[in-house]
Amino acid sequence: MDKTKILDAACEHFRALVSEQLDRAEKMKNREVVDFAALDRVVIGFCGGDGIGPIITRESMRVLETLLADKIAAGKVELRPIEGLTIENRLAVGKAIPDDTLAEIKKCHVILKGPTETPHGTGMESANVAMRRELDLYANVRPVSVPEEGIDWTFFRENTEGEYVLGSRGFDVPGTLAFDFKVTTDEGTRRIARAAFEHAKKTGKTSVAIVTKANIMKKTDAKFSAICHEVAADYPGITAEDWYIDIMTANLINEQRRASFQVFVLPNLYGDIITDEAAQIGGGVGTAGSANIGDRYAMFEAIHGSAPRMIERGCGEYANPTSIMRACVLMLNHIGFTAEASRLSAALDKCSTGEGRVVMTGRPDGATAAQFADAVMKVM
Repeated sequence: MDKTKILDAACEHFRALVSEQLDRAEKMKNREVVDFAALDRVVIGFCGGDGIGPIITRESMRVLETLLADKIAAGKVELRPIEGLTIENRLAVGKAIPDDTLAEIKKCHVILKGPTETPHGTGMESANVAMRRELDLYANVRPVSVPEEGIDWTFFRENTEGEYVLGSRGFDVPGTLAFDFKVTTDEGTRRIARAAFEHAKKTGKTSVAIVTKANIMKKTDAKFSAICHEVAADYPGITAEDWYIDIMTANLINEQRRASFQVFVLPNLYGDIITDEAAQIGGGVGTAGSANIGDRYAMFEAIHGSAPRMIERGCGEYANPTSIMRACVLMLNHIGFTAEASRLSAALDKCSTGEGRVVMTGRPDGATAAQFADAVMKVM
């Protein structure tokens, strides 16, 4: 082992990363914000993705075609399928998002995206991570509601930084050790904190939980907490409380404590983990939607994966589209179609747990995705 050569290589590698992240932090100061209320036409792109993705996305598009028929006919909404975000295409060109596909995505205002598979052993970046970076979708917003238990949570996960921004660009000394890097910027933290507190203010919430591991991660997480408290000072009447991620994961399953939480703001990795726990409490990851929001673009998706085993068993058509249709509700609210969002949400409730429940098993003994969509359209 030539220690000097390793140190020189590590310093050069880290220097390049720091330079890149300084440039990224500077770009965040110049933000372009889209006002959907001022648009003559909203373009909604549909990316099917992998596995069951094209199936559940197809059914969501059918539902939206019915729900938004008047707006589509009037030219106020365009539903635009986008090809190319498949694992086969990504492997063929060696990119998480092929250039031509990304160009088409950027012609839309919002994207409804099916789950995508990240190829193992190739070093290729996740398509989700790449899309969040390329479109600067800094806020991952996941609501969880269980009214009978008093649960009404909204999670604001920082979506473009933390361990994920450089997740495939660590430094490895073969046979000895490896480093990965975590990045927290002032502006990146400030904007996710602002989004969380603005949501709390608009929805009448009185508390925001700031979730970190600042007692251990004394540079990155401590910065995140401190900036969140700076932002909190602009929102009198809303309490900001610090929580460590480990105890918060326990509190979410504490039936005597969990209903007291309202809004959460937290760094990327912790948010990725704890929102799956929250979704499971709220009915399962197969029924939850997710919003990825930036100032100019937004992407909405199911939080589950592409279910390749269902495809292998020939059961793809029996996939439950509830999750991506819940994402449609989030999307409709985001673009200002609140009445349509309420209609779809009520229809999903009826077809998932209400009187008109459609039994989805993921197998031929249950309903197909198309049958579920038909039932939703019938009652919405």
